[in-house]
Amino acid sequence: MVRPFSGLFLAAFAGGILAAGTGAAVAQAPAPAVAATQQAAVAQPVTPETLAQVKQAFEHRFEGIKVAAVNPTPLPGLFEVQVESDLMYTDIDANYVLQGSLIDARARVDLTAQRLAKLSEVPFGSLPLDKAIKQVRGNGERKIAVFEDPNCGYCKQLHRTLESVDNITIYTLLFPILSPDSNVKARNIWCAKDKAATWRDWMVNAKTPAEAQCDTPIDELLAFGRKLRVQGTPAIFFADGSRVNGALPLDALNKKLASVKVN
Repeated sequence: MVRPFSGLFLAAFAGGILAAGTGAAVAQAPAPAVAATQQAAVAQPVTPETLAQVKQAFEHRFEGIKVAAVNPTPLPGLFEVQVESDLMYTDIDANYVLQGSLIDARARVDLTAQRLAKLSEVPFGSLPLDKAIKQVRGNGERKIAVFEDPNCGYCKQLHRTLESVDNITIYTLLFPILSPDSNVKARNIWCAKDKAATWRDWMVNAKTPAEAQCDTPIDELLAFGRKLRVQGTPAIFFADGSRVNGALPLDALNKKLASVKVN
């Protein structure tokens, strides 16, 4: 799937186009220089100085953009540029910018998707598990943490699937974003005498939680989730730091759990 540019990058990119004008000669004039640059890039080893040069060129080309990181790619002369949570590609002088997936055609691997998955990883121990609703099945040796809205249909689907999964610990991080009622239900569940049972009764059995009042960590969890760029529910984090956005069917969930390796 092609990822859209971030709003910040689009603004700078559009500004650059407007400043450059629309004449065809302007677009064609750099071609010889670009070819020379590409030949030079092939000959150069990728050093920290080279990566710093790409970063400087990109930020100069798109004023106001902050590059988080630059990395080499398997294609000589092409560099991966990270801006916020987006990845794009450029040459050493930032004369050209490419958005989209970089595919290893020989291995049939989407290198961009692979890198984005790696960048989205979160150390499991860094999650606020002390503020989670905890359920343990069997020996609980496999672990997941899930940002969830109590009114999320896909979250309910996930919990129905989890009824068939054993030897797992489920940490639910309340993330009520769908409606004001989501916040009310999240509070009532958190403030219940038995949080885990009340959560399961609602998500699996549709038993409405009783009204309850207490202090909750909901605002903290919302802030934490947004920091991780959680934009929808469920967002599932696995013990190896990997994440999956959305509910998984049983076979896919079991396969993913079996693939998780924790050092």
